[in-house]
Amino acid sequence: MCGICMEEIPGIITTRMDCSHCYCNDCWTEHFVVKINEGQSKRIRCMAHKCNAICDEAIVRDLVRRRHPDLADKFDRFLLESYIEDNKMVKWCPSTPHCGNAIRIEEDECCEVECSCGLQFCFSCLSETHSPCSCLMWELWSKKCRDESETVNWITVHTKPCPKCHKPVEKNGGCNLVSCICGQAFCWLCGGATGRDHTWSSIAGHSCGRYKEDQEQRSERAKRDLYRYMHYHNRYKAHLDSFKLETKLRETIQEKVSISEEKESALRDFTWVTNGLYRLFRSRRVLLYSYPFAFYMFGEELFKDEMTEEQREIKQHLFEDQQQQLESNVERLSKFLEEPFDEYDEKKVMDVRMHVINLSVVTDTLCKKMYECIENDLLGCLLLGTHNIAPYKSKGIERAAALNAKADESDKFPPLDFNKAGASEPDRPSGSGSLDDGGRSSRKRARKEGLFGTLIDLNVPAGGY
Repeated sequence: MCGICMEEIPGIITTRMDCSHCYCNDCWTEHFVVKINEGQSKRIRCMAHKCNAICDEAIVRDLVRRRHPDLADKFDRFLLESYIEDNKMVKWCPSTPHCGNAIRIEEDECCEVECSCGLQFCFSCLSETHSPCSCLMWELWSKKCRDESETVNWITVHTKPCPKCHKPVEKNGGCNLVSCICGQAFCWLCGGATGRDHTWSSIAGHSCGRYKEDQEQRSERAKRDLYRYMHYHNRYKAHLDSFKLETKLRETIQEKVSISEEKESALRDFTWVTNGLYRLFRSRRVLLYSYPFAFYMFGEELFKDEMTEEQREIKQHLFEDQQQQLESNVERLSKFLEEPFDEYDEKKVMDVRMHVINLSVVTDTLCKKMYECIENDLLGCLLLGTHNIAPYKSKGIERAAALNAKADESDKFPPLDFNKAGASEPDRPSGSGSLDDGGRSSRKRARKEGLFGTLIDLNVPAGGY
């Protein structure tokens, strides 16, 4: 007899849980349906009074699927979501619209990964890839570029408040008598209200005193901060624009390679071109994010109490020397890759080839040295705070391999059937499409689709270049 519905039930259509409670399959199924509709998944309890035993997930899935296949799929989705939410080494891909994939890593959370949908992102903070910036640096920089903080600074530097209506007034002439739209005239030098009678050298009835010290210091500080921000932002923007333009080189270079390969020449291997382009992308990204890093590393917002002025100056010179060397060689590499080598004779092509190969090695080495400087001489010396960055990898951002996200009906969730990661592709702006390897070796990755998405595994370093 079933203890729930109190009916005589043959043993063949009853189910006994690990806690030894046995009821008919109909009662178990209705119990599971109610719990799944309430949003429960991995911790559905036995329906016996005061029994806290957890029901076997495979049994739950099997019984529900017999009558409600759609609800069983919903149960699988709840299991997947709870598994990801409870595991800090697994996170959903932040793509928009959502691709349905999740990424799992096995080691350091501070890394940059590539989903099979093509999106590259920081695993730690789920924003775009931003190394060598730490996550906090990138969050502050993004907010600074997005909000109106620098607009406020500009207003502070270039305007004065009207003493009557307090609205900001910009001076547009050489005379120090300024009129607000409310009709109030005031002295630009001290901000005091005045009459309108004046000469080039004085204002009638007004004796201009000195600035108050705090007001003068505040204005000078805002001006200095604005100029400093613009210095780093302009260079960051310049490299961002260069990066976007250089991504368009791929199609141009492929056309040049196709034309060159059709020529009757002893030079048949043009992988040096695509490898050089790949190295240009990697190095340009490092340069791009090195400016927000320097803005915070050598400013007073984060590390004011970590370094003396003298120490900050020494470290800044060390970093900027490496940054300058990398910048110089990246620009040279970009210049040689833009050469119309498909129009050159064999001797000149060989000359361009040697420059591209050498500069590819040099830029890679300089990127490594910059990261060593950041990790050992800059961030590694911090005492009051910890700022971790994703390590530099010559082979590029690690690409995840697929694993099955949906359990077999006879197994408990989740079966982790791993497939190894394939070759990494050249870097590209976050969220962009696939970029052809252009001659570099690659291995096809098996991809097993689950009903509600694909769980991705990142357990093997990417191969490739």
